Amino acid sequence: MSNNEGGLDRAIRIVLGIALIGAFFAFPDLGAWRWALWIGIVPLLTGAVGWCPLYAIFGLSTCPMKRA
Repeated sequence: MSNNEGGLDRAIRIVLGIALIGAFFAFPDLGAWRWALWIGIVPLLTGAVGWCPLYAIFGLSTCPMKRA
C-alpha cells in the first residue's frame, strides 16, 4: 500500500477533518444531524495515513511524479 495523496491533498484533508470534528463540539445546538460531523474522522485519517481507498479504487493519485 503506497501513498496516493500529495502533500497539499493531505493538508486539506487534515484541516477539513479537524474542522468537522471541532464543529461537533463548537455547535451543540445543531440538532439531530450534529452526529454527522463525525464524518470528519474519514478525511482526518486518510490525510494522516496518506492513502485514500477511493483513490486506489479509481486509480487516482495526487502524489508528485518521481523523476527518473
